[in-house]
Amino acid sequence: MQSDLLQSDPVVRFGLIALATDMTTEGDAAMLMPAGTRLHTTRIAFDNPTTPDNLRATGPRLRDAASLLVPDVPLAGIGFACTSAGAVLGDDLPSLLGDNRAPISTPAGGAVRALRALGLDRIALMTPYLPQTAVPVADYFAQNGVALVSQNSMGFEDDRDMARLTDQAMIDAVLAADHSDAQALFMSCTALPALRVVPRLEAMLGKPVLTSNLTLFWAMLDQARLPMAGPYSLTRCRTW
Repeated sequence: MQSDLLQSDPVVRFGLIALATDMTTEGDAAMLMPAGTRLHTTRIAFDNPTTPDNLRATGPRLRDAASLLVPDVPLAGIGFACTSAGAVLGDDLPSLLGDNRAPISTPAGGAVRALRALGLDRIALMTPYLPQTAVPVADYFAQNGVALVSQNSMGFEDDRDMARLTDQAMIDAVLAADHSDAQALFMSCTALPALRVVPRLEAMLGKPVLTSNLTLFWAMLDQARLPMAGPYSLTRCRTW
């Protein structure tokens, strides 16, 4: 029989839906996903500028994208790699995806999960967005019991530009966003190449610094009871 020629699946598989313009998330995933896992990615059309209306327009595109994630293959989790779109779509996201194979994670949802696991509920928010695009992200945190004590938005409208920000530009934006009352700082946007500055910022600020890709992949892995890789405060946090 042909089944005698097949081995059981040796890896834990995850799915990712990214924006067509995303230049960062898959590279971050390669640094965060542990050995023994595999990430399968599909993309959806996205029209810049990054405004709430354009983000909301991603919703009808999600079902077809989810159907392309290795059909009929078990997945341990599915991530939607857009912080602001996930916040805009909110509770509608699972029905829009229409894929019940695995838990669905978003960066903002992952951040809320991580903050609860860390026992924290007051944050500073740094975003590269236009100010109006930061609003639904801030509202999402407030609706989930996380107090926003300060914030700073850099004013970029194209996520491809956000992906090219320098280390110093991101550090300066974080320092402008931080507040002594904030227990943690969240760097919003999966396009942001923020992983490389997180250890430096955590040492400077003396508090957890979370990024969209950190919280997205931490949540996906945590729900699958797998540890995340990397030298970040969140790496040591688990709910299992």
